[in-house]
Amino acid sequence: MSLVTLLPFIVLIGAMFLMTRSAKKKQQQAASMRNELQPGSGVRTIGGMYATVKEVNEETILLDAAPGVDLLFAKNAIGAVLTDDEYNRIVHGVEHDLKADGTVVPDDASSLTETDEPAADASSDASDDKPLDLGKKDAADKPADETVEAKADQASDVDAAEPKKTDGEAEAK
Repeated sequence: MSLVTLLPFIVLIGAMFLMTRSAKKKQQQAASMRNELQPGSGVRTIGGMYATVKEVNEETILLDAAPGVDLLFAKNAIGAVLTDDEYNRIVHGVEHDLKADGTVVPDDASSLTETDEPAADASSDASDDKPLDLGKKDAADKPADETVEAKADQASDVDAAEPKKTDGEAEAK
């Protein structure tokens, strides 16, 4: 037999060896993690439930899922042991403050723009006694009575152009 015919078999056996070796390492790490469980530590089960370890036995673990709710699980059902900060963040919603003395970012941009004028001067300009005119420029040039009359004239012109229909004279489409 030549080396060329044996090469695929050697590569296949080597790949299988590497895969089983990494799987065996992961199993050993998981077993050591489960054996080192202590009461009071937070865990996540393989089903995704978060709880606190209450009691550790040879093959089982008693978990405190909620006040007054104790659950008995097999040790193999523990997916991960969580740190205290991670457990509190997930279960209780408590964020650990990593930057206690860090800068605070404001919600608005007013403090980011620096002006020499006080803010009271800017607000006094906007609070004049005159009402604001929000109408169009053309309508603002004419007095209010003339614009109402012009609109009424336009409406009467449209009515005169189209004959009114009665109930029996509807158009069929």
